[in-house]
Amino acid sequence: MGRKLTRLNNPPTRPFAMTTLPALPCYLNGEFTTLPNAKISVMDRGFIFGDGVYEVVPVYQGHLFCFANHMARLERSLKELRMNNPYSRPQWTQIAMRLIADYAQSTGATGQNIDQLIYIQVTRGVAMRDHVMPTDITPTVFVMTSKMTTPSSEQRRLGVVCVTADDFRWEKAHIKSTSLLGAVFARQISFDQEAVETIMFRDGFLSEAAACNVWVVKDGRLLGTPKDNLVLEGIRYGLIEEICAKQGIAFELRRVTRAEVMAADEILLSSATKEVLPVTLLDGQPVGNGAPGPVYAQLYAGYQEAKAELLQTPA
Repeated sequence: MGRKLTRLNNPPTRPFAMTTLPALPCYLNGEFTTLPNAKISVMDRGFIFGDGVYEVVPVYQGHLFCFANHMARLERSLKELRMNNPYSRPQWTQIAMRLIADYAQSTGATGQNIDQLIYIQVTRGVAMRDHVMPTDITPTVFVMTSKMTTPSSEQRRLGVVCVTADDFRWEKAHIKSTSLLGAVFARQISFDQEAVETIMFRDGFLSEAAACNVWVVKDGRLLGTPKDNLVLEGIRYGLIEEICAKQGIAFELRRVTRAEVMAADEILLSSATKEVLPVTLLDGQPVGNGAPGPVYAQLYAGYQEAKAELLQTPA
């Protein structure tokens, strides 16, 4: 079973270096431009220290998904970094909607019938290199849009392969920081083993994956990690809790042991691009009966209903 699932897992190919960036629309410090033309100072603290935060917002057919929740998390992250939000929510919305329209036009899409990702990054700004946080500089604001790639129908039908590792990252994981080297190392662990994600444990308890939240199903109950400084509270936390309430699925946030994860009936990943995705092989062992389970089916259906409701409102 392990070899079959691994073969059908469709592991991503290794990224390749680009000599020329695609002319995708973006926004940088008050100007709309394209990626090849967007330039920042080498002394930007985001470049020097990773001193900044970011958000990734899904866009379905021209509609921003859970945008208010993403803005609330951006504000929380900025507050943790002692930075003021450079824009109001209406201004952020205006920038995002302009890029959505520009992307549709640049790709020749009919109307806005294309799914995208809006990437937002705010760094502390430009200053001479010093670890102390300067308070008199202007933040650097960068926003770009690109095509959203979602799991294949085969991955949804069969589930995906994951591996485990100790969580070696810092203890402020609740900040959506641009300092992502820990996540890069974690994701590389799974890539090297032709797996989709690395599920991590801190002191024997589940934390999260390299770029996803992780959910465990046991006896029909959905378990997730608490909202604290050890994990990034994914936007899907609230959405999944709402779906569980509608579907009659018991929902609980608490410390989940490694033994509970390994003995789970189902394991699920959630993120902006994966939405909700079943894990059916973990460290070479089948999860449950080795196939996507009923709780996944309910949550995925509820997620699609939430998207359908979004598309019924004006963009």
